[in-house]
Amino acid sequence: MSSTPVPPGHPDFDPAENKRRMEAGELYYAFHPDISGARRKCIAACNDFNAVGSRIDFTRRQMVELWKKIICDDSPNPPVLADAKADDAQFGLKYPYIDGPIKVDMGFNLKFGEQVYINYNSTWLDTSTITVGSRTLIGPNCSFYTATHPLDPFQRNGLKGPEAGKPIVIGEDCWFGGSVTVLGGVTIGRGVTVGAGSVVTKDVPDFVVVVGNPARIVRRLDEAKERWEKGERIGESA
Repeated sequence: MSSTPVPPGHPDFDPAENKRRMEAGELYYAFHPDISGARRKCIAACNDFNAVGSRIDFTRRQMVELWKKIICDDSPNPPVLADAKADDAQFGLKYPYIDGPIKVDMGFNLKFGEQVYINYNSTWLDTSTITVGSRTLIGPNCSFYTATHPLDPFQRNGLKGPEAGKPIVIGEDCWFGGSVTVLGGVTIGRGVTVGAGSVVTKDVPDFVVVVGNPARIVRRLDEAKERWEKGERIGESA
């Protein structure tokens, strides 16, 4: 990790360099006005999503439009169709299905595949990129933390000190039980099941079940792995 960056207020402080450091996983200042402003924008977008998402008439179009505000996706949506079911069908499974409330830190660092489902009360601290593979199912109260802080309290220095981030990568076809926590710097392989209440602190290989704090392999899904290695693909016959 690089040395501590020049603090805000110093004549040599560069906001663009601060953001570059954040994106690179280096020490940066999270409470600089530019970063704080982006965080507040994301919080507001989450509040809008959560407020509308609890309504019984919440449509697929509304879900996608509000989600795209959270992740800063300004790509155009298809035109509105008079038939509600046909209109919802236009969005298909490209964007995740989410049961709020959801809490996200920055938003623009979330990268999701298709057919992703997110259950209630998830938290995403996406200081660094969080990638979630297609067909992954995430249970309630799950948390994904890319943010980290210096261990040295003198360097950490409360709100005046720097922080950093490490990316999280989650493969396709995973299933997370309720109240799972995933820490920054972790890569979880394809077809993994993570038991409820687990804390994932290290990389997880493909096609295994992990449980515990810290999460450990308790079962290997050899049949599923063999089918994959033979060329069979999940969802092709569905």
